[in-house]
Amino acid sequence: MSTTENAIASAEAHSAHNYHPLPVVVATADGAWMTDVEGRRYLDMLAGYSALNFGHGNRRLIDAARAQLERVTLTSRAFHHDRFADFCTGLAELCGMEMVLPMNTGAEAVETAVKTARKWGYRVKGVPDGMAKIIVAADNFHGRTTTIVSFSTDPEARADFGPYTPGFEIVPYGDLTAMREAMTENTVAVLIEPIQGEAGVLVPPPGYLPGIRELTRERNVLFVADEIQSGLGRTGKTFACEHEGVVPDMYLLGKALGGGVVPVSAVVSSEAVLGVYRPGEHGSTFGGNPLACAVALEVVDMLRTGEYQQRAAELGDHLHRELGLLVGGGAVRAVRGRGLWAGVDIDPGRGTGREISEKLMERRVLVKDTHGSTIRIAPPLVITKEDLDWGLEQLREVLRG
Repeated sequence: MSTTENAIASAEAHSAHNYHPLPVVVATADGAWMTDVEGRRYLDMLAGYSALNFGHGNRRLIDAARAQLERVTLTSRAFHHDRFADFCTGLAELCGMEMVLPMNTGAEAVETAVKTARKWGYRVKGVPDGMAKIIVAADNFHGRTTTIVSFSTDPEARADFGPYTPGFEIVPYGDLTAMREAMTENTVAVLIEPIQGEAGVLVPPPGYLPGIRELTRERNVLFVADEIQSGLGRTGKTFACEHEGVVPDMYLLGKALGGGVVPVSAVVSSEAVLGVYRPGEHGSTFGGNPLACAVALEVVDMLRTGEYQQRAAELGDHLHRELGLLVGGGAVRAVRGRGLWAGVDIDPGRGTGREISEKLMERRVLVKDTHGSTIRIAPPLVITKEDLDWGLEQLREVLRG
């Protein structure tokens, strides 16, 4: 057996099969490139589902982590630490909000948002106890906890995990009329992805996000934007909501907030919303730990310059122009996305998304499939135009074959 085959066999012997990774075993990485255990280099065109927006081994982030590792890594929230205030202040300012509730993973941020919206509904809006409803969109992906999969429409994510948590209304994505009809006096929030990532990088129709903003204000309902994958520079702006001039009541952030170094997530909102918590009502041992705050604060400082957002916008325009040329040639049915983020629907006659991903892997380009014949392209924002063009040429060669 090769080194790769041996590593994969060993992993499969002792790990549960919750993912179906491509058969590559990464050993080192730098910028937009990864090297496997055999010494082969691959162009990373997925960036850890946007967790690696700033590339592998970003020197600023590694230096921030290393410096903090020498000082203190964890206090728990039983005590204060000297990085917490700066992180919360910086992230609140970046978001144009007032308060931050740090957690670790994206799913934790979503769970926190659900709890926050319900508590706000009972304490502020006056919804009868136990009656709060949250509206979500079909084909969503917000995480994998039992509550979150309760409002998933993906059988693979949901099946066999019941009984399911009540309190959610599912409406079609992009349908404001359906959302309006689903709202009642007990609706406390609309939880939405500004761009649906797992569904295939689905961009909502023009006016949809402003329509949600208007509707939620009209009905005294919280607008919760899950920007865990779409936020922090990926789409060419700090937040995907900005493309339509929308500011939600609550941002959910994660993935890139930890710079690909540590898991960091956060719920960011106003004092009127997050102020509903009293001490002891919610928490996390690792949420807001010193190491996480040090890395995430560096991420915030990097985003303040606008450099990464501009890079994603410019390279994203190029990416979508090049991908658009593939549509209609018999191999690609559609391309969607914003910034350095694209969903490419492959004609099923050319292969499944998994098969195309494997062929690209053979040409040293790493992407990931979703929903049958769709592949997702989301390289680190630090990728060079030359490397991006090389990766796109490999896709063209695969499709020609």
